[in-house]
Amino acid sequence: MESFDRLVRLMEKLRSDEGCPWDRRQKVSAFKTFMLEEVYEIIEAIEKDSMDELKEELGDLLFHIVFIAQICRERNIFDINDVIENVYNKMYHRHPHVFRKEVLDAPIEVKWEDLKREEKKDDDYSLLANIPPAMPALLRAYVMTKRAAKVGFDWQKVEDVYDKMYEEIAELKAAEAAGDPERVREEVGDLLFTIVNIARFLSVDPEDALRATSDKFTRRFSYIENNTDIRNSDADTMDKLWNDSKSLEDKGK
Repeated sequence: MESFDRLVRLMEKLRSDEGCPWDRRQKVSAFKTFMLEEVYEIIEAIEKDSMDELKEELGDLLFHIVFIAQICRERNIFDINDVIENVYNKMYHRHPHVFRKEVLDAPIEVKWEDLKREEKKDDDYSLLANIPPAMPALLRAYVMTKRAAKVGFDWQKVEDVYDKMYEEIAELKAAEAAGDPERVREEVGDLLFTIVNIARFLSVDPEDALRATSDKFTRRFSYIENNTDIRNSDADTMDKLWNDSKSLEDKGK
């Protein structure tokens, strides 16, 4: 596409001797934070259902991808064409039912993992191997359990997961009663992990759900701050304002 080629040429210019000093100084490692910021801005645009913002943020992300590829090209590692060719071949290979009209011998999700294993050419390939440890913990747990469930490592029904949650709560209470901080920490993690599985069974993205709840808390707490001197207020006053905020939200639905 002409517009994409123009973007690539623009990036080449920015990185050239006649380009921008700041752009020339950048290294691939600097983009860890940049990319996270852009992805979160994309998520925010999606949640706001703002297509104009989404268009802009997708462009920013694309710019960063082209930027990284240009740095790697200068180091003779790969260029943007290699990136595109790689993802094209990968997606072509993983959709044999579309491009080669093959009849799948397993559900699409299971077949996808089989094809990934085939691509790796590694008998020791793990379903969990390429889940980044740096991923937000709630999302990481969700992705891990989704993948494990695809091959049958899962509870039979959501009621079983609820039972597991109650079991974890009991273990957490026991750890607290025993005054064992390390065990408390472990049991809190087990409880959160179990709740992630409940969300998965109910087809709820836990990261998305918790983000929405955090936003709700922010709105309601801001209402309290706007209607009282919070540093000199008592718990009863703040509870009443919290409930007032909740009522106003319910009426607005």
